[in-house]
Amino acid sequence: MGTSTAYGGPGRGTPLVPSWLGSDDNAGGTALQATPPEGAPKDDSASPSPLPPAPAVRPSIPTPADSSRFTAPRGNFTRFAHSGGGDRASLGRAVSGYVSKSSGGARKAAQRMGASRGSGARLLGFLADVQARGATEALRSLDLEGLAGRPIDEVFMGLADYICPNAGTVDEGIAREAFIETIVDLSTLGVTDLDALSPDQMQTVFELYATHAIEARLCNDIGTKLITAPADPQVALRVQGQLRDFIRNGVSDALTAARAETPNLTQDRVHAFVDTVYERAFGILQALGDAEADQ
Repeated sequence: MGTSTAYGGPGRGTPLVPSWLGSDDNAGGTALQATPPEGAPKDDSASPSPLPPAPAVRPSIPTPADSSRFTAPRGNFTRFAHSGGGDRASLGRAVSGYVSKSSGGARKAAQRMGASRGSGARLLGFLADVQARGATEALRSLDLEGLAGRPIDEVFMGLADYICPNAGTVDEGIAREAFIETIVDLSTLGVTDLDALSPDQMQTVFELYATHAIEARLCNDIGTKLITAPADPQVALRVQGQLRDFIRNGVSDALTAARAETPNLTQDRVHAFVDTVYERAFGILQALGDAEADQ
């Protein structure tokens, strides 16, 4: 599961005005003009360029997020972890509160998935291309035809840098971790042949990826005690399994509904389809969380 490192703010020596703003040499802009000595002939070509007019409407400064918005869901999640998975009401309150209050609703929760949405779209687009043209042609379009005929886990490992390029951010780390865990799951489900991938198996692959991505995002934000809270490793695995099943149920329902609305997925619809699945999944998870909390 993904982890994050808190940003400690600028260092004590960081100037209030950044060095790149209005520097002495005005790098990248119009050079500042020196005043000519008295009596020197005027050189019109050296006149400073006029400053551009100020914009009519200045962009608004975003309102800072509430620094305590994760406190309640994190507390509920910790109680769920400490219970060894027995306190399902706390799990429900944690997930529901995360979506509704910490994230500001299902749409904004989906927007927080950032890199995972892009990676999910590339994964689903590749699978749709396999369905349409076959694995060999789909791989050739990515200059990866050497992977044709290989087991699906080897093919997917070769696709890792395309599906989820890693530039070192937490968000991108979550997307890559979700993809690696999806590859591990495929072997346990018996999905081994990319050329023989059925539409239902294609849905399963994306369902697994979206589940792992949401789980990693949620644990990175509020589930830091998921592994450390239970003293027994087997209990920790049970807690994690319950969380994953909870999330996968929401993703599965969202994906089934989206697939019914878009039975013929084309490349130009992939991004919108993925965004819809994530947003619906978070909405369903909020509803499932509320139901658990009321029991």
